[in-house]
Amino acid sequence: MALETKTPPQPIYRVGRQPDAWRPPDWSRASADGTFGNRFDDPESYYRVLYASSQEVSCFIETLARYRPDLKLLAELEAIEGDNDFFPLGTVPAEWCANRALGRTSAEGQYADICGGDWITHLRRGLASECLRLGVPDLDASVLQSGLSRRITQLVSRVAYEQGYPGICYRSRYSHDLENWALFEPFRLHDATSEPIDYERPPFREALRTLGLKLA
Repeated sequence: MALETKTPPQPIYRVGRQPDAWRPPDWSRASADGTFGNRFDDPESYYRVLYASSQEVSCFIETLARYRPDLKLLAELEAIEGDNDFFPLGTVPAEWCANRALGRTSAEGQYADICGGDWITHLRRGLASECLRLGVPDLDASVLQSGLSRRITQLVSRVAYEQGYPGICYRSRYSHDLENWALFEPFRLHDATSEPIDYERPPFREALRTLGLKLA
């Protein structure tokens, strides 16, 4: 079966820690399960994964989404009678920008497009027992895109790695028009650069607006 693949556009973007956005996390920071708690981390703790995006705004959205307004608060405000002309904005700490850098690079190779129909059939067959053990009744695109079952998506990462793919192409769970990449170690990057994040950068401001955020 020929499985779907995609090639990253040139360039791709990443938000990472200063001073080098492309420096992978140190293994000393791994959790007890041997991963860093991210969607496509290696469940066997052999290779590290860098997460990047096709669009600059996407890498900001992915990293800033944790600061969105609390869902319970939004629901409580919606239940209040009368005109609802107040929308609370989540707050991004000022030090967030100071501690992070925006990276650009070019990546080579054919990446596993895991939400393609043939990939889903392949993964559904290979991970059936693990899905049932974890209480996942079926493996489809919604499971792969949601990021809620980290154990399943981490096993998908291992499948793609063992089949020789340099990484995974996947859609953002915040918007399907945003395209992301999970890059497997050893990283095949060219002309990687990092620069400080400008508070006034249009994609950064767009991400704040999209997520309903403000800077502290």
